[in-house]
Amino acid sequence: MPHPVQLGLQDATSPIMEELIAFHDHAFMIVSLISFLVLYVLSSVLTTKLTNTNITDAQEMETIWTILPAIILVLIALPSLRILYLTDEINNPSFTIKSIGHQWYWTYEYTDYGGLIFNSYMLPPLFLNPGDLRLLEVDNRVVLPIEAPVRMMITSQDVLHSWTIPTLGLKTDAIPGRLNQTTFTAMRPGVYYGQCSEICGANHSFMPIVAELIPLKIFEMGPVFTL
Repeated sequence: MPHPVQLGLQDATSPIMEELIAFHDHAFMIVSLISFLVLYVLSSVLTTKLTNTNITDAQEMETIWTILPAIILVLIALPSLRILYLTDEINNPSFTIKSIGHQWYWTYEYTDYGGLIFNSYMLPPLFLNPGDLRLLEVDNRVVLPIEAPVRMMITSQDVLHSWTIPTLGLKTDAIPGRLNQTTFTAMRPGVYYGQCSEICGANHSFMPIVAELIPLKIFEMGPVFTL
């Protein structure tokens, strides 16, 4: 049975993604109002007799169309800057997990759990179980806790990659020789999918990311790490 088509942004699983969706709706509403205003002005110009074509000065109108765009830009910029700083905020993470991009798979290191290291490869179609997503399922999922701040340390061993999970609002570049970090707090359990968002080579579309979010108590038990 085919999976339903996702229209628009994915449902938020973290507070940051909720903020991003709210900002998207805020900016989209402003853009929509501007578009309707422009369409109205164009239709008015095309349908009137243009009886005021001899007017050469309108200082009031010029003042309005100078100040109004500035106000609109401020209304968009302020919430945008707020979210930008929130995404870079790192506040006492409970766990640190390192993700290393390769051509074309991911390596995960659980530095707080004895240095557990494993690779995550995309499953070929012949190995998929019923219900698995083609080109998105992996052999070893990265298991993460919910309701606890998690810090992801992201780097690459060869070329540029990008560790991206849309529902968590995460998109961080994996750069060779550089260690980037991001943080998130997931709010509900489940299995969530992402893909490398940098064009990293011939098999760029074959290195998916699968995060399995589970309750914190189960995460701390340990057997979930048995591969």
